[in-house]
Amino acid sequence: MNIATLPNLRELGGHRTADGGTLRSGVLYRSVDLSRLDESGSEALRSLGIQTVFDLRTEQECIDRPDRVPQGVRRVPLDVLGDADDLAPAQLTALLEDPRSAEEVLGGGRAEQLFERAYRSFVALPSARRAYQGLFRGLTTAAEEGAVLFHCTTGKDRTGWAAASLMLLLGVEPDEVMADYLRTNQDLLPALQPIFDAFEQAGGDPEALTPVLGVREAYLAAALDEAHRQFGGIEGYFTLGLDLSEAEIGHLRDALV
Repeated sequence: MNIATLPNLRELGGHRTADGGTLRSGVLYRSVDLSRLDESGSEALRSLGIQTVFDLRTEQECIDRPDRVPQGVRRVPLDVLGDADDLAPAQLTALLEDPRSAEEVLGGGRAEQLFERAYRSFVALPSARRAYQGLFRGLTTAAEEGAVLFHCTTGKDRTGWAAASLMLLLGVEPDEVMADYLRTNQDLLPALQPIFDAFEQAGGDPEALTPVLGVREAYLAAALDEAHRQFGGIEGYFTLGLDLSEAEIGHLRDALV
């Protein structure tokens, strides 16, 4: 479904799993934040049957751009970056108004390095583990009540890791997971063209923003490497890192596959 105020909105349903299953359609959605949601967008979300919204942003992001949750929809805040010293995905938007500062912070490949570190923190940070545990543990119950949407600010990093790790856990082939992750570049970047234009008008090189506003294969690979390094892989990440029991993981599969 196309909602103008929610670029990068898509569902996880329809993907095939290695054991011959299919992720259920109409159950789980991901998007940007809901701060720009208008009445027509609210009606569109209601038509999807969404009853629960999991918000992965920091407390300050939620204050600066509060979600406009449709009436009757439950919002669950889960701060992935609460323990982070470097809040890259949450703070970089401020740099977009200052090309000189952006070049100092992001130029020369530093943006890619910064985001790769951030993705590792999605796996390693205590606050990230608590947040993703809350998301995945809450999905089973929430999915019984209606469709579920989870998001961060641009719906690409904290949200991207949530979607990718869950799809891998459920048995979607890694190449398909990566392709879905990279789909953000075609779904989100066109909607952000005004940001690229304003940056260029202020004297910046718009190409410098692509690794910031888009996603790269190396970002997700960094998180996956961290999951393997610390927990032996995706299964270990969910059981050891997030402390989900085999029964809980079974319930997730039953609800979503």
